Amino acid sequence: MRKKTVYILIMLLSFSLIPNIALANENPPVHTKEKTNEIPTEIRTILNLLNEIKDMDKSDLSRGERKELRKEVRTMKKAVRRSGNGLYISSGAIIIILLLIIIL
Repeated sequence: MRKKTVYILIMLLSFSLIPNIALANENPPVHTKEKTNEIPTEIRTILNLLNEIKDMDKSDLSRGERKELRKEVRTMKKAVRRSGNGLYISSGAIIIILLLIIIL
């Protein structure tokens, strides 16, 4: 029973601090770079190459050639991932979302 009350108090205190943190930045941020939904040409060419590799017949390749092809595909996929097109959620945000889902 005691642990439960401590956890409830900690949760209530953490929720009371959230509005203070949200009000810390009163001025809206200035965005200098506009985001576009257009894919850069470098990424588009890499994606086209990946699609060509995926569509090609690999049955006639030797073991070494397939291994080199896999390495090349991995490096291309890493380059696409590093381009910055993605959604990243911190672990704290995931915990808060899960708590809200459980509570509501």
